[in-house]
Amino acid sequence: MTRKLTCIALLLVALPAAAGGLSADELRMADWIDAHAEDAVALLRETVDIPSGTLSHDGVREVGRVMRRELDALGLQTKWIDMPPEVDRAGHLFGRKEGSGRKFLLIGHLDTVFEEEDGSRPFERDGDIARGHGVYDMKTGNTVIVYALKALQEIGALDEIPVVVAYTGDEEKYGLPVEISRSDLVAAGQWADVALGFEEAMHFDDTDWATVARRSSTGWILTVSGKQSHSSDIFSERVGAGAIFEASRILNGFYEEVRGEQHLTFNAGTIQGGTEVDYDPADNRGSTFGKTNVVPRRVVVHGGIRAISQEQLARARDTMRRIVAENLPHTQASIEFNEGYPPMSPTEGNMALAKELSAINVALGREPMPPLDPSRRGAADISFVAPYTDALAGLGGIGGGGHTPDEYVQLSSLPLAIKRAAILIYRLSRDDNDG
Repeated sequence: MTRKLTCIALLLVALPAAAGGLSADELRMADWIDAHAEDAVALLRETVDIPSGTLSHDGVREVGRVMRRELDALGLQTKWIDMPPEVDRAGHLFGRKEGSGRKFLLIGHLDTVFEEEDGSRPFERDGDIARGHGVYDMKTGNTVIVYALKALQEIGALDEIPVVVAYTGDEEKYGLPVEISRSDLVAAGQWADVALGFEEAMHFDDTDWATVARRSSTGWILTVSGKQSHSSDIFSERVGAGAIFEASRILNGFYEEVRGEQHLTFNAGTIQGGTEVDYDPADNRGSTFGKTNVVPRRVVVHGGIRAISQEQLARARDTMRRIVAENLPHTQASIEFNEGYPPMSPTEGNMALAKELSAINVALGREPMPPLDPSRRGAADISFVAPYTDALAGLGGIGGGGHTPDEYVQLSSLPLAIKRAAILIYRLSRDDNDG
């Protein structure tokens, strides 16, 4: 089924189950999920207790072994995909099951943002709240994938559903080049009819939100050179403006001309300037040397840019390149862009998936789920596959404090998230089989 046909089917066909609450099979899944809620918590605890910062290859692999055990038990054909040494990442876990009808790609990640120097914080439970490194981002979502598939298996629905589960090992700091570290994920996205991302769910203002779009996250490095000389000659015809004034002109030009489009943001994160500059973009660290009586010779600025579409990103880059090229006297400048995370644009297909998820949320006794403002979310792995298939993100648990030592998840949201995912996959697969 083509993406166009998928969109039309989802937009025009109202499923009976969505109109009338939960079907008998869906109720069976919901009851099974409630009965096995503590089993899901136990799996979450097991993975949170394994430190798995992106650069902790052993930890990432160990979490992968736990999730592989679960996928193997579900009958998926699993494989660990090692990354080449130059990528410097642990690798990815993929599980695949063949079937007929609409093809599903379920995306999680094994790593956390917390490296060895951050210490460890194992699973801690206090009533409905669980804390620990990675509990919110995104080991709860990893658990949701497994138990949604278990629920589908319980009612015999999983047998015919073609599915790929992709647990990447470097979502928090992807390996370079992206063409290698994300090649398997992109291939899975090209295969899939629907991609579902299981990072944390968004709940605020007493509202559940559907993530239909995420902005890109790409980088840029501006390099500026000037003519070193005694500062008494600055701005003269012989010496010109120097590297720092040229860098300032360029950055102000970005502020004046690039700023303003909806969903487009850019940031200059570091700046190094002086007579000598030593900067490492991989670690975002550097050092400079200069004197107030010397016209600076070199500036390096490292920044990022976020956009809602490839077209918006291209326009911004073109404007930035033009500004960079309009050099002050005796200066030169260049800007380089990396590809990073592409945008996940809010397509009609994505909106149709969100509409279906909202109906499920209502059937589960909650309120409708409006589409989330894309500026409220960062980039994620689902963005790599969104150009090829209908996509929906934010299907994990409810919590907060992501990327901080205080991250937490509401354990009551775990069965809720599992029900949402299992019923969504079930309805979409049934819709395809029913024609």
